[in-house]
Amino acid sequence: MTEASDLAAAAANPDPRIGLRAAVALRRLADALEVLQVDNARLQGWSWQEIADALDVSRQAVHKKHAGRAPTPPAAEASRPSAATQAGPSNVAASKHEASASDANDK
Repeated sequence: MTEASDLAAAAANPDPRIGLRAAVALRRLADALEVLQVDNARLQGWSWQEIADALDVSRQAVHKKHAGRAPTPPAAEASRPSAATQAGPSNVAASKHEASASDANDK
């Protein structure tokens, strides 16, 4: 399974600790993917309106969120792990461990 699939499965877990931590990790992953793709679009010459249309938001919203930083070329982006990648699985694994420890303590 892929990391995203593991996170999606964990988000559906009936244990709120696991599900909520997975939801946070998925949100971080989605944010990192948006930054990557907005940078990609800007480097390819897309207008803020084209990006906004693809994201289903207003031009003003996408410009406000992304215009303050220079686009990162994809090769440089791929060479460093994202915050979502670093935090995602460890949060889910830690929450699973906490849940099993909590269950053991409750017995």
